[in-house]
This record gives sequence, structure tokens and C-alpha cells, in this order.
Amino acid sequence: MSRPPRRATPRRYLMCPPAHFKVTYSINPWMDPAKPVDVPLALTQWGDLRDRYLSLGHTVEVLEPVPGLPDMVFAANGATVVDGRVLGARFAFRQRSLEAAAHLAWFRAHGYAEVREPEHINEGEGDFAVTASYLLAGRGFRASPLSHGEAQEFFGRPVIGLDLIDPRYYHLDTALAVLDEAADEIMYYPGAFSAGSREVLRRLFPDALVASDADAAALGLNAVSDGLHVLLPQAAVGLAEALRERGYLPVGVDLSELLKGGGSVKCCTLELRPDGCGWPGVRP
Repeated sequence: MSRPPRRATPRRYLMCPPAHFKVTYSINPWMDPAKPVDVPLALTQWGDLRDRYLSLGHTVEVLEPVPGLPDMVFAANGATVVDGRVLGARFAFRQRSLEAAAHLAWFRAHGYAEVREPEHINEGEGDFAVTASYLLAGRGFRASPLSHGEAQEFFGRPVIGLDLIDPRYYHLDTALAVLDEAADEIMYYPGAFSAGSREVLRRLFPDALVASDADAAALGLNAVSDGLHVLLPQAAVGLAEALRERGYLPVGVDLSELLKGGGSVKCCTLELRPDGCGWPGVRP
């Protein structure tokens, strides 16, 4: 099957360094407080991801980490930004609840006029994925189904609810990634979803790349694509080869320390999608 050439589009991301990262509680199956965390190594791995984005021509804004909030490194959970509009997060667990205010304060301080504090539980891009046609929305472990209607009203985009059934894939971004937003192209792991949601994905995305058990278990779907380059965990070797066959350029990244908290590339990366007039201004 012939495919059009892949094209990278410059992106703008928000990231938060893991200066205070540690695992002292367990709110997902990946977290084990008995396993020590090497913070200097986590910072080095995070810095490598940031530098790779910069080398590819993307812009990276930095959210300052707050002591006592070890999971702030997973910046994707703090909000969803579409057309320059910001829907904040409301976290399911009290251990992360204070992160929501830190994210909203950043957006308000950096020129975003439309910022909504949500009524219902959602964990940002952890459970919202944006394509040209849809806002895909996970539910089952964290996000409330009521957050889907709230997001649809705020963004004015059709929301497709997807039920997650495997606790290892507790957020949508651990089981599904958008490869080409404009072309509605995704990759996902069927085993993470209910039978009905698998059928929805099959109907909406018949040409989707389907990940293997092994690549999903390596959190290979916790990936970020600019339309050409796909940054993903380096252990997802089968997925990397499948991406090459489709004309993408996979970029393997080692975030093994952050995996101890249940996140990888996408969890560390919140995309700041602009409105039709360009990027919102960023004040120093």
C-alpha cells in the first residue's frame, strides 16, 4: 500500500523536570515503593528527551517542579490544550491533586485567556488524545465519564469514549498514541480496551497500527509523534520496526527510571496546541 510522504510539524511542548521524583506510594501497577529511584539518572534521562525535542526543531517550555509533588514530571496529566484553550485536570488520587493548581497557574501566567478548571475528574492528556476529527477519551480507571461531556462542550469537538479494562494501561496514553493528527492515524493495543471499544477503534481507524503484547508491556504506546519522528521507549523494538515500515522515523528513548512511576515519553510531554492565529504568547 503506497502512503504519502511523512512530514514533521514543529510542536510546542510543556515539560517538568523530575527534580523531586520518587516513588513513595502506589497508585498504578507500575509503582513499587520498595524499588529505589535514582533521581540524578531520572534527570539525565528526562534531559535527553527534552534535548531530542529541541534537536528536532520543537519548542520546550518548562514547568517548575514543586517539592512534595513527585509525579509532576508526568506533565501530560496536568491539562489538555486544543486550539489555544486549556482544560485543566482534576486528579483521581489525593497524592496528585495539588498538581492541578500548579498547571493552571502556569497557563494563566503565560498568556492563555481561556482556561477552565474542570468539574469532573480527568487527568489531562493521560486520558484525552487529539486527532483532526475526534477527541478520544479514556475511562475506567481514572477519568470520569462525565469529563467527556465537559470536554466536548469546552472544545466543541466530538468526543469518543473508550473503556480501558487492563489496570496496567490505566491511562489512554499508555494504550494508544496519535501518529498523524491531521490524517487521523493512530496506534493502539487492543488488549487494553473493552470489546465494544475495540470495535469502535476498528471502525474509526481501520488502518491503525496495532501493537503487540510485548511492545505494549514496554509502554511503547506512551509515545509522541510530530508526524514523522516518533519518540517512544527504546524497548519497544517491534513497534519501532512497524513504524519504519509505515514511513515514520522511530526514535528510541531510555526513560527507565521514570517507568518506575508508570510513565514514559508521552507522560512527560504535554502538547501546547495553538489556535488558528498562531501560538499564544509566552511571557518571560
